[in-house]
Amino acid sequence: MDTRVAVMGIIIEDMESVEKLNSLLHEFSSYIIGRMGIPYREKKINIVSVAIDAPQNAISALSGKIGNLHGVSVKIAYSNVGG
Repeated sequence: MDTRVAVMGIIIEDMESVEKLNSLLHEFSSYIIGRMGIPYREKKINIVSVAIDAPQNAISALSGKIGNLHGVSVKIAYSNVGG
């Protein structure tokens, strides 16, 4: 199956959604290359970067589910390199 390499940029403004986000990331963990979380305490937000190598439909499904979480936004940058 063809995969794509991408980076998801996630901004969390509602800390109540962190547990749900972590659950979603665990659900898709077989595709995740790595992740980094940065708490920005002065602004009371968290910034998460997730590197992923997955089929396009899995990336879309994960980003859609993340985008539906309250107080969470997500953007994706795709590599031109296939997996």
